[in-house]
Amino acid sequence: MRILIAQGDEASRATLEATLSRWGHEVVVTPDGKAALESLQKDSALTLAILDTTLSGMDALQVCRETRKRTEAAYTYFILLVGKGREQDILEGVRAGADDFLLLPVNTDELMVRLRVAKRTLDLLDDLQRASEAIRYQTTHDPLTGLWNRAATLDSVRRELARVQREGTPLGVIVAEIDHFKSIN
Repeated sequence: MRILIAQGDEASRATLEATLSRWGHEVVVTPDGKAALESLQKDSALTLAILDTTLSGMDALQVCRETRKRTEAAYTYFILLVGKGREQDILEGVRAGADDFLLLPVNTDELMVRLRVAKRTLDLLDDLQRASEAIRYQTTHDPLTGLWNRAATLDSVRRELARVQREGTPLGVIVAEIDHFKSIN
């Protein structure tokens, strides 16, 4: 799994990177929140991010909020690293869209458990996405021909009519019928 790490403390970041790499993960490391957000926006394979709540520039909560605004992108699972005495960051993190939390210093056993939960969640979301796409296809396409069914065709015509009315452009529609279609069947 590709995992993004954004942590300001270089020694802690190196330790976390080494641990994740040793477990077989591909790790992308960033020193601050702005670089983390840029990496998440560029690389759709980064679906898990571990962010320190005390990042410089753009903090982890802002990274979560900005990422959650992008509805077209794949879901990103956020684990926030929270320092002792900063437990209020957990509630703020939930509001910002974080999924899980680890207290600093990171306990490797707890990290492994959290990563397994994240992987299971991301796999379930991926399965759900594929099932949703399959259902969408089945409800809009004829199973025999693979062409749009009547409802999907009419919906497309309605959208195009609305578009040409807005833009003031012409629209042409061609209706064709195949004779003796049963013999093709």
